Amino acid sequence: MKEKKGVRLEHISKIYQDPKTGNDFYAVQDTTLEIRPGTFVTLLGPSGCGKTTTLRMIAGFESPDEGEIYLGDEAINALPPNKRDTAMVFQSYALLPHYNVFDNVAYGLKIRKLPRSQIEEKVLAMLKLVEMDGMETRMTNQLSGGQQQRVALARALVMEPGVLLFDEPLSNLDAKLRVTMRTEIRKIQQKIGITAVYVTHDQSEAMSISDQIIIMSKGKVEQIGTPREVYYRPKNKFVADFIGEANFLDAVVESSADGSAAITVNGNRMTVQDYVGTKPGDKVSLVLRPENVRLADTGALQGTVTLSTFMGSYQYYQVDVGGKEIQITDYNPVGRKTYAAGETAFLDFDAGGVYIL
Repeated sequence: MKEKKGVRLEHISKIYQDPKTGNDFYAVQDTTLEIRPGTFVTLLGPSGCGKTTTLRMIAGFESPDEGEIYLGDEAINALPPNKRDTAMVFQSYALLPHYNVFDNVAYGLKIRKLPRSQIEEKVLAMLKLVEMDGMETRMTNQLSGGQQQRVALARALVMEPGVLLFDEPLSNLDAKLRVTMRTEIRKIQQKIGITAVYVTHDQSEAMSISDQIIIMSKGKVEQIGTPREVYYRPKNKFVADFIGEANFLDAVVESSADGSAAITVNGNRMTVQDYVGTKPGDKVSLVLRPENVRLADTGALQGTVTLSTFMGSYQYYQVDVGGKEIQITDYNPVGRKTYAAGETAFLDFDAGGVYIL
């Protein structure tokens, strides 16, 4: 593989026209970000957030209306897709149906007019990497969805791009195969050390494969961080609600100091750890992850259980606390008291697992 390359976007914007109203709107607005060489970065967000448009601008299929894109130290806005040191793995695989597996993977190398012996060596090595060796003569319509995805990945990797781009590559696969393939993609990326930019709307997919996650909403970047950072330290309510499940409670800050803040929720006083920047009187939102809360017979916040469901590995509760519905996933509940719907209970949680927005 060639030298690893990073990607840098400086104040990138893409403007489209709404066909119904004729008004211009930003699909991507003033986005600046840096993707380090050799990292696996995911663009994550709901439909229409701008993640695919951003990926297509990196690939060269769309041109930014404002800003500059760099691949390594090279500005690439003016370069067509085939002149950029990138390769794309598409959602639809985009395999050539009249070619067999070998010829699909070799297609780009043949266009470059490499010697036949070199093409064969590279293709066979890449098919072995994606565990498709021995299937060189198979036609693509004889392959399963997962096998087709592996061929598409091999075809992109055999070109030895500086950056590998993924446009929701697993969305056509069933749930079980998606988990298997995302693990394989991550293993291959780590093995060869290539820079990868991956688009998905699936939060669990992004969490499982990424070094960094870029969360987007309405054309703007909401937060950039590791999976742990965006999950445990969301910067705003959108991020907290989009990544995993979250409960929100209104609170008022009574006092604060470096590393902690005393707050009041529904008239009950408690301490939140690892937080700096609040001042007395601030109205804030608390983020409670369902797995960080348990029910107890005593505690700071009283509620009424409205739903209690056994889910095997956990007991799922919905609890009304001052008119707010709180979701709780009590993992491995064997040997602990189970609360029934209609019972009064208290929320029990570690102060270090509560976050202020």
